[in-house]
Amino acid sequence: MLVWRFGPFPCPSWLVPLLENPYVDAVAGAERLLDRAGVGPGMQVLDAGCGPGRLTLPAARRVGPGGRVVAFDLQPAMLERLEGRLAEAGLHNVECIRGGLGEGALPEAAFDVAFLVTVLGEVPDKEAALRDIHHALRLGGRLCVTEVLPDPHYQTVRRVRALAQRVGFREERYLPGWLSFTLELGKYAPPA
Repeated sequence: MLVWRFGPFPCPSWLVPLLENPYVDAVAGAERLLDRAGVGPGMQVLDAGCGPGRLTLPAARRVGPGGRVVAFDLQPAMLERLEGRLAEAGLHNVECIRGGLGEGALPEAAFDVAFLVTVLGEVPDKEAALRDIHHALRLGGRLCVTEVLPDPHYQTVRRVRALAQRVGFREERYLPGWLSFTLELGKYAPPA
């Protein structure tokens, strides 16, 4: 596993341009990820490690006023940036929550779909993070984990599969890309 020089720390807010660029759009564009997950009107969506909202804003537009997106991030600077973007866009169906994955801060059985896009490698306790998300999904809900090279925190599909299986997720679909992949995981039983 590749990590920043001093460990698996979150991507700092001043590196947002590295997250929002044509390359990331080409290999893991928000619209493509939302299409694959079937995000539509009225859904309840969790954007875990939302950063500045690259996925949050398009998801909020898709779920519409009858749906809701929870934007969850550890960094206040990322959430402040996202809140500014939401106000600018006039979107009122997003709740921003500051917290760390694996700390038990997510509500139980609240979401239809959750996204972890280039985030899992930044979390110190990856299994606890996946347990949190499993807990937060409704039965039949889906977690979509996307990893993109050359992210210094890149997690291999083998590693994600092993972690997900230990938590109780069932693999639904593997979507490989040239420099990225998405693994769709379903919740079909209470947490392991």
